[in-house]
Parts: sequence; structure tokens; C-alpha cells
Amino acid sequence: MTTKKYEGTKFNPLTTVKTIDSLPVEEALQININGAAFTISMRTPSEDENLVRGLLHSEGIINDPLFTPDMISEKENKNSAISTVSVTIPENKLGNGYSNKRTLLSVSSCGICGKTELRELEGTEKKITDNQKVELELVNELFVKMLVSQQDFKKSGGTHAAAVFSLSGKMLCSMEDVGRHNAVDKVIGKLINFNKLEEAKIITVSGRISYEIVIKCFKAGIPFLAAVSAPSSLAVDYAKELGITLFAFCRDNRVTCYSNPQRTKNKIKT
Repeated sequence: MTTKKYEGTKFNPLTTVKTIDSLPVEEALQININGAAFTISMRTPSEDENLVRGLLHSEGIINDPLFTPDMISEKENKNSAISTVSVTIPENKLGNGYSNKRTLLSVSSCGICGKTELRELEGTEKKITDNQKVELELVNELFVKMLVSQQDFKKSGGTHAAAVFSLSGKMLCSMEDVGRHNAVDKVIGKLINFNKLEEAKIITVSGRISYEIVIKCFKAGIPFLAAVSAPSSLAVDYAKELGITLFAFCRDNRVTCYSNPQRTKNKIKT
């Protein structure tokens, strides 16, 4: 269940009425690795194994994107707000991210702090060098496609979405969550699990872009990242350095490109 109905009181200038609204469910997911607690993520309770697989990839916990670890999902009881996913990863498949084990809460509003990624990426010479180009007119069309798939948002108005597309605009995957970062991890995880990550060229997100999302996009090897809202300054800086074409304010038939505009087929006016 991804939404729950709650009774409330709606205040208007002339009336006060009772209302029953669908709100997004937020519950805790504890992630254990090789029998030890690794972290807790606040998320919308769905697609947990895809969320975990995407997080393990983005955080560098698993060093082989083709490896599928054993996962066991459990819930204390049907009324509990805590679920557990226990992951078994052989030692030779553990990446450098595993040594940065943390037992702190990873909340849906801010996502993973990313300090590990910042240290790892500082001064790196790696970048995405994909030379394929995208039509600017296509970018806004992708958000229309993503919105159609946002069933939880239509019910609650309180979930974020991430979707992944091919360069031609074919939707490969779309996921929702109360956390922007969780939604991105879910789509990346699903593509990995279905061996379709190489087809992914564009990620769209329903909110703003932070540098954590840029890094997730980079680690997935996806050259285009687009958002409805604004990017942070650090997101733009890292997109430039890592070879990601970053679009923001993608609404009302407008698109603003902040990095690597050479991948657009249209001339960008300044």
C-alpha cells in the first residue's frame, strides 16, 4: 500500500468542511548487509528490492553491476511501520562504499549525504563522453509521459517521481516515492535487475536536482538529466565536470540547459 486515507478539515474563506485525503505512506526500511545493520531509509513501501539494488549501485557497495545479490524481505507484522531487507554479498563483490558503513538514518527529504561520493569524485578524470544528441522539444514530452505514470501523486499530491527513457523517448521505467533520491534509486535498480541500464539515456525527476542525484545519474552512466524545478549550484558544477547534460525548469514548453549543451540538437538562445 503506497497511500492511506486520512480525515482532515479543509478551511476555505467562507466554509469549513471535513475531507478525506489520500496521503503517501512513509515507513522505515532497514537494510542489512551480510548479517549486520547497514542503514535505515525512510521510503514509500513498494519496490523495496529495486530501491536497495539501486542504492547499492549508487553507493558503490557492490562493485559489479551485473551481479544480483540474494535478498530477503521481511516485515515485523502487518501493522508494523518497519520492514527489513537482508542482503548477502560475497566479499569479492563488495565495493569501496561498503567500508563507509553507516548506521544513521537516511531520510526521504534529504537523501544520502553523499560525502563519500564527493571525496571519491574529487579530482577524478572520469566523465560521460556520450556524443549523442537530444531534441529539446522531446524533453517536455518526457515529463508528460512521466506524469501519466504518477498514480500515487494523482491520489495524494505528495510523492516524487523519476523516470528513465531511451534517446528516442521510449519510457523504460518510472517509479514514485516520498523521497526524490529513493525514486531515482528505484528506477536505476529496476533497470539493473532487468539488464536494461545500457538503454537508459535520460532521467527525468519531478522535483529539484541536488548533487546527489547528479552523482547517481553519473554512476549509472546516463548522459541526460532533467527536472521540473531548479538545480542546486553544486549539481550544475558536478554535471559540468562529470559530462552530464543537465536540464531544469522543464515546464510550460520551456527548458533551461545548465551544462554540456553541445548534446542538444537545437541552438540554445541566450
